Amino acid sequence: MMLEVSLRHDFGGFALDAAFTAPAGVTALFGASGSGKTTVVNTVAGLMRPDAGRVVAQGEVLLDTTAGISLPPNRRRIGYVFQDARLFPHLDVRANLVFGARFAPRGASGPDFGRVVEMLGIGALLERRPGALSGGEKARVAIGRALLSKPRLLLMDEPLAALDAPRRAEILPFVERLRDAGLPILYVSHSVAEVARLADTLVVLGEGRILASGRAEDVLADPALAAQFGAQEAGALLRARVLGTDADGLTRLQTATGTVWVSQSAPAGSELRIRIHASDVILAREAPQGLSALNILPGTVEKIETDSGQRAWVQLRMGEEAILARLTQRSVSALGLAPGVACHAILKSVAVARDDLAQTHK
Repeated sequence: MMLEVSLRHDFGGFALDAAFTAPAGVTALFGASGSGKTTVVNTVAGLMRPDAGRVVAQGEVLLDTTAGISLPPNRRRIGYVFQDARLFPHLDVRANLVFGARFAPRGASGPDFGRVVEMLGIGALLERRPGALSGGEKARVAIGRALLSKPRLLLMDEPLAALDAPRRAEILPFVERLRDAGLPILYVSHSVAEVARLADTLVVLGEGRILASGRAEDVLADPALAAQFGAQEAGALLRARVLGTDADGLTRLQTATGTVWVSQSAPAGSELRIRIHASDVILAREAPQGLSALNILPGTVEKIETDSGQRAWVQLRMGEEAILARLTQRSVSALGLAPGVACHAILKSVAVARDDLAQTHK
């Protein structure tokens, strides 16, 4: 495992008791404000010592309160990108970046100054001071400073939360590039869209406890967790491969359960992940005929969870993949839906939006 974390801490009115393991890739910590996400990353970084805990990164013990081990932050080889960037206002961008390089261990592997500047597109900013940068530019410089410390693990604590939508769209591709380069990332967010786009592993926190942990696809498609993500944001991920673009401009994607057409173009052969919103899924017991909807996928009901609002969350299993649908309880009864029942998911055209179509890594 890339990372093993277990910790307990009592703040008086709030107690955190969390444990999880994470493989390589992006591990997202998701939860509402106050659920304990930042406490977890601060413990991993060495900025906080819990009442009891153990942190192991790539086989090295960073913290073990039972054994009396607690490496100081500068010996943990962890890069930290904060929500507010925290650049030195009296230094220009070049000097801020060089400051991060001072903490790189001798002989450590990682991108050099030129590579970081090129990868993040900040060459034109080197002589500017932070006060003359936009929010997105500050975020990129903060990421660059962390990378130049040549970390074994990158912590990102809601790095996009203070940015508007255009600036978030500007930064996300850079985070994807880091992920695809193989740098392990522990990413804190309360945005379902960010988690769905970036995460390989998803850890859901609620009131100081781990509610779920596992593959992002599995956790997002769990109907028992839908309320944590919200009625409008709950949904599931499908992995897809681009087959090509037809003459009418629609792009064909091959999923584990069938073909999906989208209006966005993508290179043939590339691997994508699609987020399907539960509110954009209609279920039918028989394969529908004469519909304008192009995307109709077969599956089998695996789980059904009801809520107090006369609604139900239905998980439709499709091999190793799953789709989540939000229906009324009346519809569930009228269709006779139950675990094991075969049906078809009809995806509305808005289900695959530009923000929900992202390239994945192999």
